[in-house]
Amino acid sequence: VQPREAVQGERRVWQLGILAQLPRDTVLLRYGPLAAVPAALAQTWQMSRDVTGMLWRMVTGQASLKNISGPITIARVANGSANLGPAWFLSFLAILSLSLCIMNLLPIPVLDGGHLLYSFSELVRGSPVGERALVAGQYVGLALLAGLMGLAFYNDILRLGS
Repeated sequence: VQPREAVQGERRVWQLGILAQLPRDTVLLRYGPLAAVPAALAQTWQMSRDVTGMLWRMVTGQASLKNISGPITIARVANGSANLGPAWFLSFLAILSLSLCIMNLLPIPVLDGGHLLYSFSELVRGSPVGERALVAGQYVGLALLAGLMGLAFYNDILRLGS
């Protein structure tokens, strides 16, 4: 492959003749009001399975923790999807919202999933979790979230350099 010099606007750049181009044409599926509900539920279920599958692969080490992104990468992807059009941007927002929902339901004591875990424990035991266990769980949950946020920022900063 031979690079060649080209002019883009007022800049001179080197090109290899390879261009990655995302599809701008999208297929628009229209559903009636009654058919839209099961189609939306099926799409949401599929996306939920994809997100939880990726989380499971990261936990088991089958996927890299470099896939965890923070606000910098989220903003960059949001900008890229917005440039592709409203359908792409809305799809990105749906995936982001669903991912945050699933993360919130993880059994980490600070999150809603942790509160559900404490409620389930109370249902099984017949008595509430002790104050010391509750506080210890909150500290562990905060440490886990701080570590996860630190990893997300670390990955974001590394991506900015590349």
